[in-house]
Amino acid sequence: MVEVINTTLRRIPAWVLYALAPIPVIALFYLGLTGELGIDPAKRIEHELGLWSLWLLIAGLAVTPLRRWPGVNLLKFRRAIGVITFFYLLVHLLTWLVLDVQFQNVWADIVKRWYITVGMAAFVLMLPLALTSNNWSVKRLGALTWRKLHKLVYPIAVLGALHFLLLVKGFQWEPILYAAVIAGLLLSRIRTDRIPGIVQFRQA
Repeated sequence: MVEVINTTLRRIPAWVLYALAPIPVIALFYLGLTGELGIDPAKRIEHELGLWSLWLLIAGLAVTPLRRWPGVNLLKFRRAIGVITFFYLLVHLLTWLVLDVQFQNVWADIVKRWYITVGMAAFVLMLPLALTSNNWSVKRLGALTWRKLHKLVYPIAVLGALHFLLLVKGFQWEPILYAAVIAGLLLSRIRTDRIPGIVQFRQA
């Protein structure tokens, strides 16, 4: 079954993801313009784009565990997922700036509202990843330095989960669930053979 999945994935070029990425954004704004998103379409669009950003962050983090355990190989799509994540995060930010606060008291909101502070920090950390998600940057920086730089995705994911947790009012399961999934994916990257006191048992 896994081999069938991998064979199918090998036939799909990465550019397909780039081609499909704008569709949900266009659909959201169309629904907002036609009055299908309630009395505050800007807030609804902003929220949905934030969710898409989290889903894509989770998808990017899931590439390695999926390859390690069930054997599903999505490596060829990881860069595309990262770039598309930045695209959704950028549109999420622009929606807040242009349609929500309309450029009024932006700095005051960033400083006073913790969920905005955290969200902006995630966006700032995402910038170097988006700018270096190309073959030229890999050659320029060197593979080792490039990989170290792109480990920024880990704190970005934590900040994304925290942003959602701080945003909601009262106790809600949805942001907790996302935070738990992100925590699980990050913990799955810990190599126990490098932790003192943990003995690895190998089959003979």
